[in-house]
Amino acid sequence: MKTMKSAIWISACLLLLACSRPAPEQPLSFEEAWVRAMPPGSMMTAGFGRLVNNGNKELEIIAYTSPQFNDVSLHQTIVVDGLSRMKAVPVLKSPAGSDFELAPGSFHLMFMSPARELEDVLSIRIESADGGQFSFELPVERR
Repeated sequence: MKTMKSAIWISACLLLLACSRPAPEQPLSFEEAWVRAMPPGSMMTAGFGRLVNNGNKELEIIAYTSPQFNDVSLHQTIVVDGLSRMKAVPVLKSPAGSDFELAPGSFHLMFMSPARELEDVLSIRIESADGGQFSFELPVERR
């Protein structure tokens, strides 16, 4: 009888420990993320932050969407003959455990052709080649 009570008690403790573990971390996080507020009449804006691959395998990021914009894509600012130009980046390869900085004058997300007025928060979904979909809310800021 004492052995059975001990077994039940141990099983209950193990179940409690298993249930109290935090949920596994999402493979992709978007840290320090923000979107530049749009001036009146503007048809585009940019998003910045740090994409972090928290997983144990490389992620190939292939698509970006937002219900607030008709077109979202990753761009890189490059200087050609002394002039800054933007170049689309179709695939972003993010090795396991790495982070990738999106900053003004460098890599950034372009949000073009607004579908509706931009308010205080922008929603974005990022898709990886393996079918992963990651959703984020980015604050809109005047910087």
